[in-house]
Amino acid sequence: MGAMGTGEAGRPDGAAEREREIVKGSAIGIAGNLVLVAFKLVVGFASHSIAIVLDGVNNATDALSSVVTIVGTKLAGRRPDARHPFGYGRVEYLTSVVIAVIILAAGLMSLKESVVKVVHPGVPSYSAVTIVVIVVAILAKVALGLCFKHYGDKTRCEALVASGVDSNYDAVLSAGTLMVALAQNLWGVNIDGVVGLAISLVVCKAGIDVLRDALGPIIGQPEDKGLVSAIEQYSLSFPEVEAVCDIVLDDFGPHRTLGLVRVAVPDDLTARQVGVVTRRIAEGLQRKFGVLAMVGICAENTTDEFAPMEATLAQVVAQEPAVLRSHGFYVDGQAKVCYFDLVVDFEADGEAVEQAVVGAMGERFPGYAFNVQVDADYER
Repeated sequence: MGAMGTGEAGRPDGAAEREREIVKGSAIGIAGNLVLVAFKLVVGFASHSIAIVLDGVNNATDALSSVVTIVGTKLAGRRPDARHPFGYGRVEYLTSVVIAVIILAAGLMSLKESVVKVVHPGVPSYSAVTIVVIVVAILAKVALGLCFKHYGDKTRCEALVASGVDSNYDAVLSAGTLMVALAQNLWGVNIDGVVGLAISLVVCKAGIDVLRDALGPIIGQPEDKGLVSAIEQYSLSFPEVEAVCDIVLDDFGPHRTLGLVRVAVPDDLTARQVGVVTRRIAEGLQRKFGVLAMVGICAENTTDEFAPMEATLAQVVAQEPAVLRSHGFYVDGQAKVCYFDLVVDFEADGEAVEQAVVGAMGERFPGYAFNVQVDADYER
């Protein structure tokens, strides 16, 4: 398997530009949050409002989240080495985990305070200065959230997207506080604890969602159907390829996807012809999709001698609801061995399904052995 296409400093093509955009978006976030910190600290100390001062401290932690994103991106961009031959790309996903934990922590702290306010309501007081600070915070956080989303979507950086979610929910929290302040000042109604409780639960859910999305690529998740389909169509564009049997991809971080692609080719191709076509496919997958793939083959019968057997297999498979599809059918007539793969539902007993299919085929074609590979459905 050859080396992945590289650009600046031996890194994957496009990685350097992507890193610059992530750093740019994070730097805007740091600057915006630090301005909010300074504004709230000045107003907080001048008005002797501990609430505004603490809100400024919260903005400082938001700025720290952006610093974490930059550090994570820089670490993820390190070149592969002997200890990590596939690079450090997954470090970027860890930064999203950190930000998700920050969102969860903020939600849980807010939830705790809200429960206290529900049990012991008190009489909150909101001055005109406090309300102005809240309005400024809402507008600033909405702007930062849009900025993070823009750069996050542009670079497909989960950490920036998570920071955007964090900023949006900070704006929601501030909007809730504004609602409470208006209700108290205009109508004398104290809804502080109830509103805080509702918003805190929403923020906690957002933190859990961000954490789930961040952990997905680290733990391993289904392959993207769009990418799988594009790889399949590209592989089928080669005249020697009769079908695509398997596509398995593994995400090692942005711009670092490794994979296995197995294609069916006529069984009368020479080793030289097979070598040429598999190499061309691998080079194209790397160039077009950024996928470093090992391309394998399975043989395809060049005559219709075994077409009735293949049709029978299709009928047998259709009667097994746990079998999603079959592929890689090939019969070695001289050795009397039939090869095929079964893609089986994750919830099914693959071994039992294989025995049932092989048993049914054995009854119809005695004298043949059946070599079956049971695969899982890796697509989403």
